[in-house]
Amino acid sequence: MIAVTVAALLLLPPQTDTVEVLSEATVYGESSRQELLHTTLGSVEVGRTYIENHFSGTLAGSLRSIPGVQARSIGSGQSKPAIRGMGFNRIVVAVDGIKHEGQQWGDDHGLEIDQFSIDRIEIIKGPGALLYGSDAIGGVLALYTNYLPTKPLAGCVHLFGRTNNESAGVSARLEGRRRHFYWRAHVSSTDYADYVVPTDHVEYYSYQIPLLNGRLRNTAGHERDASLTLGYVGARFRNDLKASLTYAKSGFFANAHGLEVRLSDIDYDASRRDIDLPWQSVSHTTVQNHSHFHGEGFTLDADLAWQYNHRQECSEPVSHGYMPKPADELERAFRKHTFTGKLAGRIFLSEKNQLQTGLDVEFQHNRRDGWGFIIPDFEILSTGLYAVDKWTVSDRLSLNAGVRYDYARTSIHSYQDWYPTEGTCKQRSADILRHFSSLSWSAGLSWTPGRWVLKANAGKSFRVPIPKELGADGVNYHIFRYEKGNSDLSPEESYQLDLGLNYLGERITLRLDPFLNWFPNYIYLNPSADYYEGLQRYGYTQAKVLRAGAEVQVNWQISRFLEAEAKGEYLFARQMSGDKKGYGLPFSPPWGGEFSLKYTFLEDGYFSLGTRFAGRQEDIVPPEKATEGWWTLNARAGKDFRLGGMTLKVALQVDNLLNRRYYDHTSYYRLIGVPEPGIGASLMLGLEF
Repeated sequence: MIAVTVAALLLLPPQTDTVEVLSEATVYGESSRQELLHTTLGSVEVGRTYIENHFSGTLAGSLRSIPGVQARSIGSGQSKPAIRGMGFNRIVVAVDGIKHEGQQWGDDHGLEIDQFSIDRIEIIKGPGALLYGSDAIGGVLALYTNYLPTKPLAGCVHLFGRTNNESAGVSARLEGRRRHFYWRAHVSSTDYADYVVPTDHVEYYSYQIPLLNGRLRNTAGHERDASLTLGYVGARFRNDLKASLTYAKSGFFANAHGLEVRLSDIDYDASRRDIDLPWQSVSHTTVQNHSHFHGEGFTLDADLAWQYNHRQECSEPVSHGYMPKPADELERAFRKHTFTGKLAGRIFLSEKNQLQTGLDVEFQHNRRDGWGFIIPDFEILSTGLYAVDKWTVSDRLSLNAGVRYDYARTSIHSYQDWYPTEGTCKQRSADILRHFSSLSWSAGLSWTPGRWVLKANAGKSFRVPIPKELGADGVNYHIFRYEKGNSDLSPEESYQLDLGLNYLGERITLRLDPFLNWFPNYIYLNPSADYYEGLQRYGYTQAKVLRAGAEVQVNWQISRFLEAEAKGEYLFARQMSGDKKGYGLPFSPPWGGEFSLKYTFLEDGYFSLGTRFAGRQEDIVPPEKATEGWWTLNARAGKDFRLGGMTLKVALQVDNLLNRRYYDHTSYYRLIGVPEPGIGASLMLGLEF
C-alpha cells in the first residue's frame, strides 16, 4: 500500500541530508497532517519496501499501482514511466537531485537506473519545473540513493525471479561508517528469457505470424549494475562522491522488426534465452558529487555531475527501399555526454518564512553512428534561475509562490544519406540553431481545517522542443512507424490548475487530486494515413490541447487485520485546433483503477487479493484504433522473519492469475496484436544485516 506522505515540492532541496527508508504503510495522525500542510502540490512518497513488495521486473512497472502513474512497456525488460499520460521528455527522472540524461526520447528502451539501489522515491504529479527545469512540465520522478549508513558495517542481499520470462537475479549492498567517513557499494545482475503472452500468433502486414508456445521470440536480455559512494559528514558540512555504471542488452521482438525475419537464417526458436539480431545495448556511466553546508539561518547545496550514455541498435544488414545492403550490423548508435552543475540555497528569513533560490546549468553533446538514421547530431546548452518563497501563516494555513527563468540553445547538425536516392543523397536533417527562453511561475495554498487538508495551486510551465521533435527523419521499426520532425516548432507552454482534497480519519483516509491543463501549443506525433516502406507516417505538429482529470485513493481500515483499498484515475484530452481538432491524443491511457483487500497477520505478514481494470479507450486519433476494456486478478503476500541480528524478507506477487488476454492502449505492441503478459509470479528474497 502506498505511503500517503506528501513532501514539500517547492521546498525540497536538490538532495536531502538523510533519507529514511519508509515502510509500506499509510501515515495517519497529526504528523501526516503537518506534512500535507507544507506543500500546495501533492506528491506520493514510497520507500524501498514498496519496490520490493511490488517488484515487476522494471522500476516503472513496479510503480504503476500508484494512481496517475503508468508504465509504457516494450518487452518484459524495458518500460518507461508516465505521469498523467505524459512521459519521455515531459517528466524529469532525477537521481539524488541530478536529472537523468540518456536517450530518453527513445520509445523502445527503459531507464538506465538500478532500481535495487533506490532507498526512496517521490512522485510529483503535476509540473515541477520551478526546481527541475523545462522537462518537468508533466511531473517528476525523484529517486534517492543517499541514505546515510549508521553502522560500521551493514548490508543486504536480494534474490529475485519471475516465472513469465524466467528471469533470475541478485542484488547486494555493503556499507559502513566510521565517525565522519562513510562508504557504500552496490551491485546487481539480472538475466531473463523470452516472455510469454496468452496468444498463439500476432499479425504484421496482414500476415499471421505463429508464436512457439506463446513466446515472443528474441525478447530475452540481461542487465548489470554497479555503484560506489564515498562520503564525509561533519558538524556543518557534508560531501559525497558517487560513481555508477549500468549496462543492459536485450533483443527486439524479431517479428516486429520487419518481414525480413522470414528470410533470415537465424533460428529464433532454438533457444528462449539467447539474444539474436536485432538487439540493442546501452551503457550509462555517471559520476556526481554533492556538497552540503548549513550555517546560521541558511543552507547551501552544490552538485556537479557527468553522464555518458552509449546506446547501440544492431540488425541484420538488408536493403530497404533505395538503401543497399549495409556492410555491417550497426544500424544506429548514439554517444551522449551530459555535464550538469547546480547551486541551491535556502535562507530562513524568519521562523515562518523561508526563501529558496537556485541556479543550474546543463550541456548535452550527442553524436550518432550507423547506417540507419532517425535523429541528427546535436548540442544543447540550458540554464535556469529560480526563487521560491514559502510562508507558514499558521498551523492551518501555508502559502508559497515561485518564479523561474530558463534559457536554452539547441544546435542541430545536417545529415545526408550515405547512399543515393534517384541520383542524389537525400538530406535528412539541415543545420538548425534555435534559442528558447521563458518565464515560469507557480503559486498556491494549503489549508487544514480539522482532519481535512485542502490544496490549490496554479502556475505556468515551459518545455523546450527536443532535437528529435525538431530534426527526426527516419524509420522506427520497433514501434512500427516513420517519424518526421518539424524545425519550426515553438516552445511548449502549459497553464495548470491543481487541486487536492485529503481526509485523514482514524479508519478511513481519502485522497482526491483533480487537475486541469491548457496547452496553447502542445507538441505531439500526429499519425497520418500515408505509409513509407509499409510503415505509417507520423509527423510532429502543434495544437491547442485541453487536458483534465483526477486521481482518487480511499483506504478503509476495516479492522486491526483487514484493510480495503480502492484507487482510480481518469484523463480527458482534447485537441482544440489543427487538422485533428475535436479528437484526443494518441496513446492516451483510458480510465482505470484497482481494488484490493489486504489481510495482515503476525505483525508484519500480509496477504492481498485485488483486481486491476481499465475501461474501453475509444477517444482516439484516426487512424488509431480503439482498445477494449479489461480486468485482471492479482495477489501479493509477504513476511519478515527475524534471524538474530538479521532480517529475512519474503515477498511474492502473482499477476494476471486467470491468464486473461488483454491489450494496454499505451503499448506499441498492441498495433501488431501482441497482448500483455500472461500469468506470472515474482518472488523476492532479501536478507538484511
